[in-house]
Amino acid sequence: MRDADDSGGHDRHEGSLDVDDPLDTDYGFLDAELRRRNAAAFVHVGDRFDDDLRYLTRFSGPDRAYAFVYRRGTATLCAPALFDEQAEREFPGADVVTANRADPAGLRAAAVLDAAGAEEGGTVLVPQHVPHDAAVYLERAGYELESTDAVAGARQVKTDAEVDRLRRVQRAAVRGMARAEAVLYEAEVDGDEVVWNGGPLSTERLRRQVNGVLAAHGVRDAGNTVVGCGPTAADLHFTGLDAIRPGETVLLDISPRGPDGYYGDITRTFAVDPDGGWERRAYVAVEAAREAALAELGAGVPASTVNEEASAELAAYGFRVDSDEVGFTHSVGHGVGVSLHEGPSLTADEELEAGNVVTIEPGVYDPEHGGVRLEDLALVTEDGYELLGEYPFGLVPRER
Repeated sequence: MRDADDSGGHDRHEGSLDVDDPLDTDYGFLDAELRRRNAAAFVHVGDRFDDDLRYLTRFSGPDRAYAFVYRRGTATLCAPALFDEQAEREFPGADVVTANRADPAGLRAAAVLDAAGAEEGGTVLVPQHVPHDAAVYLERAGYELESTDAVAGARQVKTDAEVDRLRRVQRAAVRGMARAEAVLYEAEVDGDEVVWNGGPLSTERLRRQVNGVLAAHGVRDAGNTVVGCGPTAADLHFTGLDAIRPGETVLLDISPRGPDGYYGDITRTFAVDPDGGWERRAYVAVEAAREAALAELGAGVPASTVNEEASAELAAYGFRVDSDEVGFTHSVGHGVGVSLHEGPSLTADEELEAGNVVTIEPGVYDPEHGGVRLEDLALVTEDGYELLGEYPFGLVPRER
């Protein structure tokens, strides 16, 4: 039975994430790749859980396979039976064809190529993760397959419309964080317990408060709301149940997904009645590492430089880096888009580009003490960066 106080209790209309204008996809990068590789077409097969396909088609369902076929200048979606109207509404390409319920998606893609008069035996580009059965149908139809990473590359540079989606979702994530801090501020210490609204406060109760706000603002938690405390705050992706104790770090990593498939990502760390030991030292170090990483962010900067500056700052405060369990155990950030983790990697040597959207999330962890991480979502610009959503800092919860 759900506690009456755990519903979130917020206006479902105030600031909700309503997106009316459809997203487009510029297929110019596929034209360039086809020319460069002297290929006849690009084909991908997957379902709504395939983020490359979601990016290419803007089609949000269903969970059975469908195909995308691109010939120079013409994009075709082979929509599953009974989903043609949704496909017509969401797909930005020129053609939607409805597949017979019994036709495998790879077979349908081959039929589209045949109907278009594609050169028999011509080269068809596919992502490395194209399903095996789809590849077999295309090869049986006489096409020679070659892999390409062009889609992953295109996804790294966001358009203005994509940045707008990311910014809107991040605003909802910020509101969720505000709710979490409010609950922690209202909580009281009772012996070795943290009590809120008549009962012990747990990570699950706090997670429900956050997720209620996310739902009220039009995004879904997607199972990604991390709330850890004490030792479980040192678990990078803790989504289980733990009792929140006085003085322990409470780490909240909120990464909801919006209606067009784009993610937000924000992390803050709090402590109720901290004693000023490890957790304060760790918080100061992580704040400094965050500032050092942001100071390096900008177009033309090697991505790994951002990670190196954060690592150097944490090491200067006496924390281990490149460790598996204690200290700074992960990179300082990653790209975010229709996947929560996508390119660019901030450990790579490639230069950042204007339009990249990345997290900056230094952290330090020690299972004996807890974990501290601070994370924001940043758009790389020609002369630096822009934060897509901001939230205040402070280890002790405050009334905002």
